Amino acid sequence: MKKKPEKQKDMEQLRKQLSENGTVFLTGYEKLTVEQDFELRKSVRGAGGNYKVIKNRIAEKAAEGSPAGDLLKDLKGMCSIAYTSGDPVALAKALAAYAKARPAFTFKAGLVEGRVVDVTGIQTLATMPSKEELYSKLLYLINAPAQRLVTAMNGVGRNLAVVVDQGVKENKFQG
Repeated sequence: MKKKPEKQKDMEQLRKQLSENGTVFLTGYEKLTVEQDFELRKSVRGAGGNYKVIKNRIAEKAAEGSPAGDLLKDLKGMCSIAYTSGDPVALAKALAAYAKARPAFTFKAGLVEGRVVDVTGIQTLATMPSKEELYSKLLYLINAPAQRLVTAMNGVGRNLAVVVDQGVKENKFQG
C-alpha cells in the first residue's frame, strides 16, 4: 500500500496532466485482462493520447478547481482516464472502436475542450471526421474552382486545335 507522500506525488502528477490536456475521457475497465489492457494502451497511444488507471479519491482531489472537477466528482467503481492535448476525435474513435470490440470497457463521461459530455456525446464525437479529413475536404473545396477554370481555359485551346485539324483534313483552308 502506498504511503501518503507517494499518494501526494501521484495526485500532483495527475493534476498536472489534467491541466495540460483539454480532452479527458472517463472510462470503466472492469474484467479486462492484461493483454487487453496492453492492446488498449497501444491504440490510445496510436491516437496521440495517454491512458491511466486512477484511484477515485486521488483523482477527485487532483481535479478540484479545474475544468475536470465536475467530471471526476463522486467516482464509483474501477475507473480510468484517457487524455490528450491533440485531436479529441482521433482519441474518441480509438476508444469507441476498442469499446465496440470489448464490452467490458465502457465510457462514463468525458471532458472535451472544457465542456463535460455524456456517453452519447462521446459516441457522436467518435463518428465525426478527423481534423485531417476536414482539412482535406476544405482544401478540395478551395482548389476545385481553380481546377475548373484551368480545365475550361485548356478546353478552348484544345477545341480550337481540333477545329483547325479537321479543317486541314477536309481541305477547307484552300486559298
